[in-house]
Amino acid sequence: MNIFITAALFFFGYVATAQTKSDAVTIATNIILQTATGKIRGSLSVPSKGKKIPVVLIIAGSGPTDRNGNSIAGVNSNSYKILADSLLQYGIASVRYDKRSIAESKDAGTKEEDLRFIDLVNDAADWITFLRTDNRFSSIIVLGHSEGSLIGMIAAAKASANKYISVAGPGMPAAEIIKKQLSAQPQAIQDLYIPRLDSLAAGKTLSHVPAAMYSLFRPSVQPYLIDWFKYDPRVEIAKLKIPILILNGTTDIQVSVTDANQLHAASKQSKLVIVEGMSHLLKDAPADRTKNIALYNTTPNEPIKTELVQALVQFIKGY
Repeated sequence: MNIFITAALFFFGYVATAQTKSDAVTIATNIILQTATGKIRGSLSVPSKGKKIPVVLIIAGSGPTDRNGNSIAGVNSNSYKILADSLLQYGIASVRYDKRSIAESKDAGTKEEDLRFIDLVNDAADWITFLRTDNRFSSIIVLGHSEGSLIGMIAAAKASANKYISVAGPGMPAAEIIKKQLSAQPQAIQDLYIPRLDSLAAGKTLSHVPAAMYSLFRPSVQPYLIDWFKYDPRVEIAKLKIPILILNGTTDIQVSVTDANQLHAASKQSKLVIVEGMSHLLKDAPADRTKNIALYNTTPNEPIKTELVQALVQFIKGY
């Protein structure tokens, strides 16, 4: 079965570029966003020198992915941490955080049946508002990876971010993505999943879920899926009236270049960058699916593609 369906979703990666690096670097410090249901904890990385610098809010992909880009679902990449360290080398601050219910933000989570997609959007928007009170920052750039791409573009509009970056972001509603992935499965599998996806996409809960499908369609997660499925990334990105950068890799087996092209077509002011040989983890990986998947849990110290950070630094600093 597809990674998206079995593990329920997405991830991330690091690098160096030809831009001028900063010699002044500090270690990340803890930062807390207080919410009505508890504290969301994150890491703030800020250069030790410089005034009025840009800050990037890094929003993780779906599933139990923590602030560092690792997941109990089988990902050990340290991708977001390495990304933050890389940006710091170029005088760019960043915040990455554990989503509610995940890792050190576990206490901020509600019961699974009470969680909605919009809750994650509101958390990201609250981070933007929170960062705006810090006079060290000249601008706030939202960077969303995978599912975080959709979260980020909605939050960026809601809280008036200065720039937006989509990294490996889907170009169509989540239900359509799953159905597309199911097209490679036997017809019997499609006949089981697709009617249930259609029901949730129409806002209707499922009265009966076979045991084999429980991980994706369990009753407690259905309200979240219904809320998530109603958003179309192409519609949401078109609402943004700020500079936009769209990035994707050619060996990403979860989100294709086609998705990036769809987002780019929906936003007239967006810039598109396709990185050759970059996986969904934003690291170097082969196109071979089996070999690509094998890297998900074995590359915690491997850098992400240099072309990625180069594009990020240029966009953030306005080169």
